[in-house]
Amino acid sequence: MSDLFVALGLVLVIEGLLWALSPALGRRLLATAAATPDDSLRKAGWVAVAVGALVVWLVRG
Repeated sequence: MSDLFVALGLVLVIEGLLWALSPALGRRLLATAAATPDDSLRKAGWVAVAVGALVVWLVRG
């Protein structure tokens, strides 16, 4: 269970760094995502899920 909290903390750190270091870039990324078709975002999301699961599997094996 502690690994889950560590993972969530790392997500917050990575997300927070974007907004802390370059808020303008974050706004541009949000605008680009808003203009991207749902199907493309869905496919990218599933790819991210698969890659993330693969990384966890490789590390935790």
